[in-house]
Amino acid sequence: MKRRMGEDDIASLSVLIEAASSAAGHRALGEHKWLDLVQGGREGFAGFVATETSGRRRLIGYAQLSKGSDSWAVEYVVHPSFKTEPDLRRDLVSAALSEIAAQGGGHVHLWVPKPDETDDRVAAEVGLARGRDLFQMRRPLPVESERSSVVTRSFRPGQDEDAWLDVNNRAFKGHPEQGSWTRHDLEEREAQPWFDPAGFLLHEREGELAAFCWTKVQEDEHEPGEIGEIYVIAVNPDFQGRGLGRELVLAGLEHLAAGGLEKAMLYVDRDNAEARALYRKLGFRDDHVDRAYVGDVAPADVGP
Repeated sequence: MKRRMGEDDIASLSVLIEAASSAAGHRALGEHKWLDLVQGGREGFAGFVATETSGRRRLIGYAQLSKGSDSWAVEYVVHPSFKTEPDLRRDLVSAALSEIAAQGGGHVHLWVPKPDETDDRVAAEVGLARGRDLFQMRRPLPVESERSSVVTRSFRPGQDEDAWLDVNNRAFKGHPEQGSWTRHDLEEREAQPWFDPAGFLLHEREGELAAFCWTKVQEDEHEPGEIGEIYVIAVNPDFQGRGLGRELVLAGLEHLAAGGLEKAMLYVDRDNAEARALYRKLGFRDDHVDRAYVGDVAPADVGP
């Protein structure tokens, strides 16, 4: 276990993550976890590595945990050559859960992209149950049938952070990943190479931030070329019921298409029927599912 990775550790893990990502056709470690890994984890961060016991002793597995405001998040990566070995997955997850117990226990989300039956079985063996399913949805660009009718402006770094954080955290209240962002979290994203304030669209009404659509551009995991993502989108709770969600999605798609992109994607919870219906009406279709396995870990018995 390591709480902060050195440059050599990160280089070795990058090789593992790239191999797993290429084989699976999706990013093997989520962006939040990657930032914790390369920039130094916050309180509650821990990483666990598994290596071959013979030969080159290369890294073949990695698990990482981080602590949110009211729950823990765990992800793991396995080298494609060892993907069919459930014991490796179980050992990685068990190590992470043991560390959670040592740090006082709590509610856990284990995130797995494109889960299979082995992932279901491993989760059950360590005491976790199937929880949230997160759909990745895609559509081609541009949108030919309609255009956004609202006025937006670009995010201004150094000026708009506080207003955005207020709206984001109220809009996503109770959401395990998005609902408790800090200024540090936001500034981490602003420092990333992909960040472009021109694609961070804000809509204001009555002198307040009423809604936003934050887009990003990245390499497509499925095929050559770039894809635009509706990265985060929300409506200020004080302005809900006015159709702003649809208008901001359209504004984001228009911005991405204007940059020459031919496809777009977003993520949405399976249980968010209203949002999924909206996205389907706007031409998005399901691509794949990421799954969260959930459970509660008891504190470790440290004795008298």
